[in-house]
Amino acid sequence: MKWTQTAIIGVIAAVAAGSAQAADLDAGKKIFRQCMACHSFQEGKNGVGPSLYGLVGRPSATVEGFRYSEAMKNANLVWSKDNLERYLRDPGGTLPGVKMVFKGLTKQSDIDNVLAFIQSKSE
Repeated sequence: MKWTQTAIIGVIAAVAAGSAQAADLDAGKKIFRQCMACHSFQEGKNGVGPSLYGLVGRPSATVEGFRYSEAMKNANLVWSKDNLERYLRDPGGTLPGVKMVFKGLTKQSDIDNVLAFIQSKSE
């Protein structure tokens, strides 16, 4: 039984690694430049937007010292890949009333690449 669990974990890890490799981190970094005016990955360094340090897997509206909109405070979500993808595609449509003025990314490849870059900074 132990070997089977190890094998399953190995397959899951390989699939996850393959998905991350399919995305282009360099392209994601370039796309993220749009976000740098408001966000950083430095812990505790908030700007116009909250720090994105440790973003993936973190509950929404939980960065200390950042003043979130009521919409974000009441969102009660965890920043999973799926939630981030929806939000990056259409922030205002996903959570009406948020302060983020970014209109969103339209190309799936851009979303995949920037998500891979964000994920690489959250590990």
